[in-house]
Amino acid sequence: MSSFLALLALTTWQVAADGPLRSLDERTGWAVVGHGPARLTEFLADLGNMQVALPVLGCALVWALVHGQRREPLCAALTMAAVPLLVVPLKAWIARPGPLTEATGYYPSGHAATAMVAYGAAALLTARYTRRAWMMPVAASVLTTATGIGLVLRGYHWPLDVLGSWFLCGLLLLPLCLGRGAGRRLRHPPK
Repeated sequence: MSSFLALLALTTWQVAADGPLRSLDERTGWAVVGHGPARLTEFLADLGNMQVALPVLGCALVWALVHGQRREPLCAALTMAAVPLLVVPLKAWIARPGPLTEATGYYPSGHAATAMVAYGAAALLTARYTRRAWMMPVAASVLTTATGIGLVLRGYHWPLDVLGSWFLCGLLLLPLCLGRGAGRRLRHPPK
């Protein structure tokens, strides 16, 4: 938890204070923007849209409720609800311009945050019902990473916008991960 907090604080400070990481971030962003097939990178960026990510989480919530989970779906829904409550004020406070616009409010990335929490929470809710429980978190990580790559390559966000969102959402998802492990230990005591 302290690692996510420290990385979020460092990233936010560098972006807000126009530090050396921000300069490197912007050079890197300019170097990669527009690379990759436009349709593919747009598709990847769209994975962070609420219209795409929230139905995935909604299906996982219903699945978990049908299978008798109560606390975990509530925690996952509250975690998703926390995303705009944290991201929107940070965007307003930092007021970072985007790569291809003078408009502000690009740090942290709301799309990257939505993708990480929606896919991550969905993976945590459904992993216990798969033969290989590790596959769901890996799939969520791939979707989250793909979203971030699409956002940067399309020029919608700087790389640090995406990383800042991931650090923030790592903090948000950690209690869900820890609670899931504690609940499993309580239901399945060691033999």
